Amino acid sequence: MLWIITGSITSYLIGSIPNAYIFGRLLKGIDIRKEGSGNVGATNALRVLGKGPGIAVLALDILKGFLAVFVLGSLLAAKLSNISTESRSIILGLSCICGHNWTIFLGFKGGKGIATTLGVLIGLALQIPGLKLILLMVVITWLIVFIAARIVSLASVIAAIALPIYILLFKESAILAALSILLALFIILRHKSNLQRLLKGKEPRLSFKKD
Repeated sequence: MLWIITGSITSYLIGSIPNAYIFGRLLKGIDIRKEGSGNVGATNALRVLGKGPGIAVLALDILKGFLAVFVLGSLLAAKLSNISTESRSIILGLSCICGHNWTIFLGFKGGKGIATTLGVLIGLALQIPGLKLILLMVVITWLIVFIAARIVSLASVIAAIALPIYILLFKESAILAALSILLALFIILRHKSNLQRLLKGKEPRLSFKKD
C-alpha cells in the first residue's frame, strides 16, 4: 500500500509540472493563464507563444503521461508485484492526468489533459498489445475531425468519446473500459466552456498561418 501511495503521489507531481506556464514565464515573461484562452496547455501555448514553444509544450505534456505509466511503472514493478501491470499503469496514469488537470503548483488549476492522456495511453499501449490499434484509431479520429473543422476542442471531445466505443468494440477488459469512460468524462468536463462556445459558433479555429 505504501508503494502505490508513493507511486501515485510521484505520478501526480510529474503530471503537475505546468510546462505551458513555465515556457510563458521563461520565453516572454508572461502568465499564460492571462493570455489567449487562459488554458495551461499546448493549444494555448501554440497560440500565445508560437509554433516552436507550442510543439515543445505538447511533446513535454505527452512525455509526462508516458513517464508516469511506462517508466515510473517499470521502476515500481518489483515493489508492486501483487498488483497487475494493467491496474498499476491505470492508477499511475490517472494520478498523472489529475496532476496536469489540477496542478498543485498553480492553485489546482491546470490544463485540459489531452496531451497527457495521450502519453498515458501510449504507455498503456506498450504494455497491453490490444491497445495499439485502438490508440491508432483514436489518433486517426482526432486527425480527421481536426483537419475537417480546424477546432482542437471538437476533435479532442469526439476522440475522447470514440475511445470507450473502440475499447468495447474490441472487447478489451472491463477495467480498461471503465478507464476509457472515465477519461472521456474527464475530457468532456474539462471542455465544458469550449462546448458552450461551439454551440454558439464562437469556438476559435486553429490556424497555422502567420498574422
